[in-house]
Amino acid sequence: MQQSVERKQQLAQRLQAVRQRIDRAVQHAGRSDRPELIVVTKFHPAADVLLLAELGVEQVGENRDQEAAAKQAELAAQGVHLRWHFIGQLQSNKAKSVAHYAEAVHSVDRQSLVDALGRAVASLERPALKCFVQIDLAAESTGQRGGASPSQMLGLADQIASTAGLELAGLMAVAPLGEQGSSADPDAAFRRLAELSQELREIYPQAQAISAGMSSDLEVAVAHGATHLRIGSDVLGARPAVR
Repeated sequence: MQQSVERKQQLAQRLQAVRQRIDRAVQHAGRSDRPELIVVTKFHPAADVLLLAELGVEQVGENRDQEAAAKQAELAAQGVHLRWHFIGQLQSNKAKSVAHYAEAVHSVDRQSLVDALGRAVASLERPALKCFVQIDLAAESTGQRGGASPSQMLGLADQIASTAGLELAGLMAVAPLGEQGSSADPDAAFRRLAELSQELREIYPQAQAISAGMSSDLEVAVAHGATHLRIGSDVLGARPAVR
């Protein structure tokens, strides 16, 4: 019990610090709107997610279906219902599972996945599944962070918009990797993402969302119009070792 109390205090402090960073970034960018915070709970236990819910967190993100499905089921059994975002690379054969619990999929990067998600949603009674087209912002499309090339964006958007049960939310991207695995210049990457978002919105005005920014670069993402921030380690700390 004492350990749980201490963990909740730690999470509360970290969460407050992140929210303050977001507030400062919004003010510095001269924005009147505030991005939505998605706390990424990858590899952290469901007990942490429950504590986050008690602290007012409403949206969580997961990278792996098996882990996400188990956590969602465990919390739902306790009467805790959060908004779950799937943000990792998704195999088509996992589409039906994800469609059971996710409000949104941020990593739609190919036509076969759109087809699989459309079939999955059609078999369920649920609201439309929000889909973000994930863009690879590397100078050349290398797949190092996952995502479709910018040239594929409109084709995927067209397919999502025309698929019953799916809703075109907008774009998602991760700043490309630089040398030795570090992030490359996020300013240039997120500026490009904002340009692509504008291009998309000229055809699909409803696709307003930009999912960008993590613990290391949230301020830059906010400056370039991010509407959804995916923050993990700065809230939850280092990820536990995978066993």
